[in-house]
Amino acid sequence: MKVICGVLGSRVCAIEHIGSTSVPGLGGKNIIDIMVGVSGPVEANQCLLLLERIGYSEVTPQENNADWYYCLGKRQQRVGYHLHLVRFDSEHWKKQLIFRDFLRENHEVSQEYCRLKKELAAKFGADRLGYTEAKTGFIESTLACARQQATAQNRKH
Repeated sequence: MKVICGVLGSRVCAIEHIGSTSVPGLGGKNIIDIMVGVSGPVEANQCLLLLERIGYSEVTPQENNADWYYCLGKRQQRVGYHLHLVRFDSEHWKKQLIFRDFLRENHEVSQEYCRLKKELAAKFGADRLGYTEAKTGFIESTLACARQQATAQNRKH
């Protein structure tokens, strides 16, 4: 993350470790997902050019989501670093953090997600899109649960 911040500098509003490896005990592939928040598309485009210097050259803008770019980085010492360049505080940004934090706080749910991911990995193999789409139902229901829990906690305060 230091390297990314060093290259992008003040264009970064925030940086977060997301994905399976950000949840203790969840398990996952040897890929670190990093979410970098920027203020808008101008900054995102500037960042994409700078990220090429450190190996993030495979960039995929996400369909139907102007606030998110997915960047594949080079593997370093058997670990892959994937970067999600996201508009800071966008709905996509918030969803990632809500999902991660809910899994961190709910071990039983994170273990259920781990089992599902293993099952889907075996079923879909290299079909990354199929694998991702198959997880969507679980993720959406978990997000709904997390939001209900947060609303209930806010009412108590």
